[in-house]
This record gives sequence, structure tokens and C-alpha cells, in this order.
Amino acid sequence: MKSARVGAALCIGVSLEGLPGVLSLAETHENLYASVGVHPEHHDCAEPDVETLLQFAHHERVLGIGETGLDYYWHKDKPEWQRERFRIHIRAAKSCRKPLIIHTRDSAEDTLRIMREEGAEAVGGVMHCFTETQAVADEALSMGFHISFSGIVTFKNARQLKEVAKNIPLERLLVETDSPYLAPVPYRGKVNEPAYVRHVAEEIARLRGLDISAVEQATTANFCRLFGVSVN
Repeated sequence: MKSARVGAALCIGVSLEGLPGVLSLAETHENLYASVGVHPEHHDCAEPDVETLLQFAHHERVLGIGETGLDYYWHKDKPEWQRERFRIHIRAAKSCRKPLIIHTRDSAEDTLRIMREEGAEAVGGVMHCFTETQAVADEALSMGFHISFSGIVTFKNARQLKEVAKNIPLERLLVETDSPYLAPVPYRGKVNEPAYVRHVAEEIARLRGLDISAVEQATTANFCRLFGVSVN
């Protein structure tokens, strides 16, 4: 990460069972932070409630609530338990005043509806690994959310996503890995890692006609402002 000029990384919690390992990383390395949440794909796991999420959220290295949201790609029956779990995460985030990390796949309409119904704009957050349309991005932006791009934006066939990346306000832009998945070109198909996020930033800079330093500065400032930390 250091050699690639990546100043910090947020290690995302996806299950209560795996959270101790995530917290251990954040406690051991000053440039790593953590979030607490249960991924919408996970159904054979401990179910979170607001109180449990809040217990972990008070940890000094936990910056946000999530990964949470909806995923109808793997759960095509659109299960109600996913929607209720998503609501629980939003309520916890509002209670502890920490931003949300939101996943949406084949579920944008319901995701945005629940965000509105639960008042997610009160805390904001990030639409993680964004792959949706400009209209979905605009709706999330109107609720105060940031839009985060992964290695997908470097793929040749991601033409629509490249257009979205050109149009997001620079002050709402973030970059990420979604590690260990979605390694950017030229590492596509390999195990992803935080150092590779530089290639995502470089592609966004190319698309917008900017120097890479402008994207570096903007995404670092956005991360620090959103999550309330300082990164050297």
C-alpha cells in the first residue's frame, strides 16, 4: 500500500463471526480501519440486531456500519429477511452516527426505497463497488452518499460505468478494491489487494482528464471527511 501511495484502507465486516479478525487487523495496523455489518448474501450466520451492532460500533477503530444492503442476484426470491436486516443496519448507523457502507445488486429500486424510508440521509455513507446507472447514482447523491468505484471501472466492457465515473462530483468520489475480488487491469483475474486501488484511481483520472494527483487528493480528503479520520 505504501509503495502505491495508498494511505489507508477500511476493512469491511461481513459477518459477526468474522469481525474479531477484522478488528485485529485494524488494531494492529495504524493505516487500517474496520466496519461492522452482516453482508446481505449471508444467511447461514448470526443475525445482527441494533444492540449488537452498536456494541461493536463503539470500538475506536470502527468507522462505519456495513457492509449492508440488498442482493437479489443470489437471492432471486427477494427475501424479506434481507430487507429487515438492511433496516436494522440503518437504524444502528443513525443511533451511533456513523456512515453506512451499502451493497446493492439487482436491487437498486428496493435499496433506494428502504434508504429513504429509514432516513439513511441522516448519516450518509458510501454506495460500495458501484455498478448501477447514473440515475441510481444521482438518487444516492441526493441523500448525501458517496459513490465508490472498484476495479470494474478499468474493464473494457464497463462502458456505462465509465460514463458514470466521469460524472460523479469529485467531492463525492471514492475508490476501493472489493478485495479479494475484482482486481483491476492489469491484474484482472488475480487476487485483489489494497495496493491495486491505484489503478482504479488512474483510470478515473484518465476518464476525467485529470492528473492522478487530483484523484489521489480528492479521494483521500473524501475518505477522511466521511469517516472522520486523518490520513497522512
